[in-house]
Amino acid sequence: MSDEATLQDLNAGYVRAFLECDVAWYEKHLADDFVCIESDGSLVDKPQFLRATAEPHDVVSFDLQEVRIRFFDDVALIHARGLFTHEDGRTGTSRYTDVYAKLGDEWKAVSAQITHA
Repeated sequence: MSDEATLQDLNAGYVRAFLECDVAWYEKHLADDFVCIESDGSLVDKPQFLRATAEPHDVVSFDLQEVRIRFFDDVALIHARGLFTHEDGRTGTSRYTDVYAKLGDEWKAVSAQITHA
């Protein structure tokens, strides 16, 4: 599988893991020193991110749009827009940038930044 196809799969897996509160997926695919800047501006490390992932939420769908993958040797940036829907029917939009690094022969997410639009 090409690096681009792998990153497309990882991007889709990241979103699926969020929707399903799948901590194990993130444990496997996030680098140990992963950090995330949340939409409220807070900075969380991998253990904090995993704890938050385990918490139930009310988002029932997250549709990806405008996915763009950019490569810089063994680093890749994924930019995308997501349209999400809550259980009560409220909708929202976010944009994010995820940074992946190829560590050995595996791509790992090293950073994420989320902005609500």
